[in-house]
Amino acid sequence: MDHFSLASSTPHFTSTFSGNPYTISATTLPFFSTTTSCHDPENPTTTSAPIRRPTNTKPLKPINPHPPKPKPKPKTHNTNPLQTLLNPTPKTKNPIDNNPQTLTQKLWLTSKLSPPPPPPTNSSTNLDENERNRILDSSGDLGSTPIEYIQKGKIFVGNLPLWIKKNEVTEFFRQFGEIKNVILIKGYNDTERNMGFGFVIFGGAMAEKSAMKAVEFDGVEFHGRVLSVKLDDGRRRKEKCVERGRWVEGDESVEYKSKWEEEREGSRRELRKVLETRPENWQAVVEAFQKIKKPSRKEFGLMVNYYARRGDMHRARETFESMRARGIEPSSHVFTSLIHAYAVGRDMEEALSCVRKMKDEEIEMTLVTYSILVGGFAKVGDVNAADKWFKEAKETQTTLNAIIYGNIIYAHCQTFNMERAEALVREMEEEGIDATMDIYHTMMDGYTMIKNEDKCLVVYKRLKECGFTPSIITYGCLINLYTKMGKVSKALEVSEMMKSEGIKHNMKTYSMLINGFIKLKDWANAFAIFEDAVKDGLKPDVVLYNNIIRAFCGMGNMDRAIRTVEEMQRVRHKPTSRTFMPIIHGYARAGEARRALEVFNMMRMSGCIPTVHTFNALILGLVEKRQMERAVKILDEMLLAGVSPNEHTYTTIMHGYASLGDTGKAFEYFSKVKNEGLDLDVFIYEALLKACCKAGRMQSALAVTKEMHARKIPRNTFVYNILIDGWARRGDVWEAADLMQQMKQEGVQPDIRTYTSLVNACCKAGDMLRAVKTIKEMESAGLKPNVKTYTTLIHGWARASLPEKALRCFDDMKSAGLKPDRAVYHCLMTSLLSRASVAEDYIYSGVHRICAEMVESGLTVDMGTAVHWARCLRKIERGGGDITEALQKTFPPDWNSQDTLDEISGVEGSDDDDGDSDDGLRYDGDSDDDFDNI
Repeated sequence: MDHFSLASSTPHFTSTFSGNPYTISATTLPFFSTTTSCHDPENPTTTSAPIRRPTNTKPLKPINPHPPKPKPKPKTHNTNPLQTLLNPTPKTKNPIDNNPQTLTQKLWLTSKLSPPPPPPTNSSTNLDENERNRILDSSGDLGSTPIEYIQKGKIFVGNLPLWIKKNEVTEFFRQFGEIKNVILIKGYNDTERNMGFGFVIFGGAMAEKSAMKAVEFDGVEFHGRVLSVKLDDGRRRKEKCVERGRWVEGDESVEYKSKWEEEREGSRRELRKVLETRPENWQAVVEAFQKIKKPSRKEFGLMVNYYARRGDMHRARETFESMRARGIEPSSHVFTSLIHAYAVGRDMEEALSCVRKMKDEEIEMTLVTYSILVGGFAKVGDVNAADKWFKEAKETQTTLNAIIYGNIIYAHCQTFNMERAEALVREMEEEGIDATMDIYHTMMDGYTMIKNEDKCLVVYKRLKECGFTPSIITYGCLINLYTKMGKVSKALEVSEMMKSEGIKHNMKTYSMLINGFIKLKDWANAFAIFEDAVKDGLKPDVVLYNNIIRAFCGMGNMDRAIRTVEEMQRVRHKPTSRTFMPIIHGYARAGEARRALEVFNMMRMSGCIPTVHTFNALILGLVEKRQMERAVKILDEMLLAGVSPNEHTYTTIMHGYASLGDTGKAFEYFSKVKNEGLDLDVFIYEALLKACCKAGRMQSALAVTKEMHARKIPRNTFVYNILIDGWARRGDVWEAADLMQQMKQEGVQPDIRTYTSLVNACCKAGDMLRAVKTIKEMESAGLKPNVKTYTTLIHGWARASLPEKALRCFDDMKSAGLKPDRAVYHCLMTSLLSRASVAEDYIYSGVHRICAEMVESGLTVDMGTAVHWARCLRKIERGGGDITEALQKTFPPDWNSQDTLDEISGVEGSDDDDGDSDDGLRYDGDSDDDFDNI
């Protein structure tokens, strides 16, 4: 996770040098303050008072009894730009005529615009005490040099975290030059806590230039804080000198507080300390707040903001109402904190009610308020509302910042509208707002979600060109991109690149790599990554445990998955519903419905409330095992548990009945989807079309496609595949071919399954020439036939009584590098045996070769296939010959039992072997595993 992100510092100085280059804003850059300014420890970053020049320089009695050594006469060329801001000389020429927009040139140009301030005169009338302290020297002589309060090479750093240590500040500012010393200002009454500001003193010959370079990074993010980096204005040294002078003169005036005020102030400090050091301990925070006897608006605002960061909108509201009950009117800051609480809790309706209340009470909305609203609607996915509030912010606010732009860019990236996100980035840059590192990460994540590798890499390269250092988040976006695209090898290359730059993996990056290997079903590497995470000393979190459980379930090792859940509970990690979903689905898919229900009850006992996704996992597993009655009972349990089924629930049920060819039940649940007002998407219609085509009701399928057209639901590749396969089952090659042409006209690209279904239609119609032509057309389109395509073609040649063509097709499949499966061997052997009565050498040699390959692969036919092939053997060889001996090696061990032999002999004379049997091949163009996501 990033500790900080470096943003360009140019916007912070633009207002200072805008317009006339000879005018300098006194509220932007540090300077001398000739008046004594009270240094507020609670607000160390406040700007100094306006510049006052001395009216005379009458020498007074010196304060310092030990005069320092006289300083050498200053050179005519002063390299400190801040000492030359007074009395500008417009006649001075610009020594550099290059691009004046860079920050370093601006600072250098400003230092050359005016000569050093004139030395003090001898006039000494009407000097006040502060002016006297400013010009006194240690000797008290009139001609001595005034005290120099500004220390060259010293910078002021404000808004530091109160818990920060010297070594962390030193490590960060070491990039600008040699560090001489780091001074962190401690609290007066609590010396263990910083005051939130300090000083960095650079050393060496380049100390002043190092300080100037560090000032350019004013506004940098550091441990969640936006730092204020300025050159030292000498105010603190001056205050010490004035305080010493008062002490020498005997001024002992001290403001005392009562005991009640001291106790109250101590309680306030304790609350701030707990909020900054132990924010995770909410009991300690509440206890510290309750100790304050009379909280002010500031303390109430701190508590509302604390609850807002935790997303506890109810306690934030309670604290807000308690403040109003005490008669304290909320400010814009308190209202904004309450809106933030509702935004974090994703209750944008209540957030809008707070906005209406603000407007009713005429409390002005700030840019922070608009940013929170835009970010809240972005997180809930309401991009239209986010756009509305963003436009209102542009109309009401004078300037916008990178935070609100980052929120609206995030909203469009989450909806995959990257064109609008790019336009917003361009608009932001045209407004002079530099993109932060978070915006680069948001854009990379957006391109990752749409799997646009090229543009994601463009953003990554631009990030490095702008001077940002890639962090763990940057590399995490790249790893997530490649794992989503299935390019795990490239993800590992990014991992090695990250390690070479000294960035260690965190739990998120390890989880991404494990998830990538799980998608590829590479269980060994998934467990290897898990072991690497443990070796790095990381304690697995819930997400990583869930991924490992998914891996065990994918391997079919359900017992190990259960033990992993128990291990989670031992290390105090609470399992979620996602933890149990793959286990429940795995047991249900394996046909162990009882074990699936036991895990379901185990989930409830663990305190996890079943969600609709959990029930969907259970129903999906039962449907895949064709246990529709149990699946429907689970649907009834959902309704009893108060969980409403969604579109995915009914789609899964419809797919189950479609696989069984039960069109009536499929239409019944389709009507339920309509009656309950659920969205009718393309997956619902896919299930309905599958049921119609499976039952051969192609006219009903056409009616469904007309309804899809009326609802403006486009037909995708899967829909066309279902329709083409439906006509292929009936052997209607003309309708299948017309659908293929219509598919291409609509711009839908056919895939390997589309061509396989068309080949199946040609084979069913006996048109093998067209089937071969379709194979060539598929190869010209860049698609290579798979095992199912070759199986369909082999089956077609077998039906055409051309086993030599089937055998040649089998050899082509192996030449293409494909491994034959059981269906291919069964289909090819049936084809050869049907023609084995014709004594041809290639048939006998083919039978011997196929039998040897089956034995080598360890394939054993089922009993029905063995009986069918034995009948063919009785016709070929009345006794035990070579073919019988070779083929019987593929039969099950008990194939020659008495019952089997009786069955063979009883039907021997009545067999009608026409060579047209489909035994051994059960081709189904629709894979029953292609369900939609849960």
